[in-house]
Amino acid sequence: MRIFRNIALLLIAVAATCSMAHAQNVSTPYSKMGYGMLSDNVSSIQRSMGGVGYAMRGGRIVNVMNPASYAHVDSLTFLWDVGIDLTNLWSKENDNKGYSFGGGLDYLTGHFRVAKGAGVAFGLLPYSSVGYSFGGDIDGGSESRSGNGGFNQLFVGVGYEPVKRLSVGLNFAYLFGSTSNSTVIYSSSTGYFTRNMKVRDWNMQVGLQYSLPLNKGRDLITVGASYQPKKSFHGNAWGTRFDGQDKKVDTIGYTSMKGNYQQPTTIGVGLSYNWNRRLTIEADYTFQDWSKAKYLPIGGFEPQTMQFDDRWKAALGVQYTPNKRGSYVGAMSFRAGAFYNHDYLNYSGNNVRDYGASVGVGLPVPNGKTTVNLGLEWRHRDTSPTKLITENYFNITLGVNFNELWFWKSRIR
Repeated sequence: MRIFRNIALLLIAVAATCSMAHAQNVSTPYSKMGYGMLSDNVSSIQRSMGGVGYAMRGGRIVNVMNPASYAHVDSLTFLWDVGIDLTNLWSKENDNKGYSFGGGLDYLTGHFRVAKGAGVAFGLLPYSSVGYSFGGDIDGGSESRSGNGGFNQLFVGVGYEPVKRLSVGLNFAYLFGSTSNSTVIYSSSTGYFTRNMKVRDWNMQVGLQYSLPLNKGRDLITVGASYQPKKSFHGNAWGTRFDGQDKKVDTIGYTSMKGNYQQPTTIGVGLSYNWNRRLTIEADYTFQDWSKAKYLPIGGFEPQTMQFDDRWKAALGVQYTPNKRGSYVGAMSFRAGAFYNHDYLNYSGNNVRDYGASVGVGLPVPNGKTTVNLGLEWRHRDTSPTKLITENYFNITLGVNFNELWFWKSRIR
């Protein structure tokens, strides 16, 4: 019966993976620029800790931020991690206020051990997302702007511990998806322009972790690092234009993305301290040199005042589990964190930035290894030095870690 149950779980995971590509859209006008809003490959546990993870390790988490962590999976379990995100957004631009609500499946990952000191992970994660709709009056008419879509990553990774305390890892991902950004002019002659991108590409990420036990093994310091190289996107980009006077649809600026659209080098480092397997504190720093990444405007649709800045993010997180072997409350994990993100988008000399704080709790399911992770996150986004649009998010994150005993051999009686 265990075999049939595991096969059913696998089929459900595949079905969810196939349907997830359109589940993640953010409702923010900032996503109309560039590739949209970027994701950091974090799980619900990590979001409750401010988004840290480069130095995080353990058998109860699929840590895609650093593939070196895959070397430390439990020997008897197959770990599934499914995340759901619900978002309330309040925005303000001058005297105009807005509100929206959305959410859906955030990610799906799995993790299992293949040999001593070696583990494999796989899953589907968002890379970027585009989602917005707004409009207003112009001379002689009105205009409407909208966008949707995003890029996703279907990945597989491996982690290995070649020597004691040192682990290395590799993620290889298939990047796919499309985005569409449209401007419609309503006047005596209605017309529109749409900018489209379609990506079919690959990504690679390497990582390492080194741990140093202290105080006779009761304390543990871990340092982690991750690297993703700069590369061109593969796919196509083009514009679609319609003029209401001649009733003709034209495709303009059709071009290959290779050599014209790039993602930057990404470097991440983290340092964590673990006390007696109860308290974990971690600090992370991420840097991406987006200012050196090439991005070709299509048919003049992109505003000339839009450019890329170098992106950097600092995060701090903490987790405390009173006593895993004690009472139910003692086995719960309590989490908190905060972050500051200097984003890659710059409009009219104003950098987009966001910062926030989060709290969360891990609730173990009785008589099993499954854990329900609930998190609350507040996030503030605006631009600096001039505030253009101010946004405040309240996110509810729900993650479920299913620990299945796939590799447990039942005793024959």
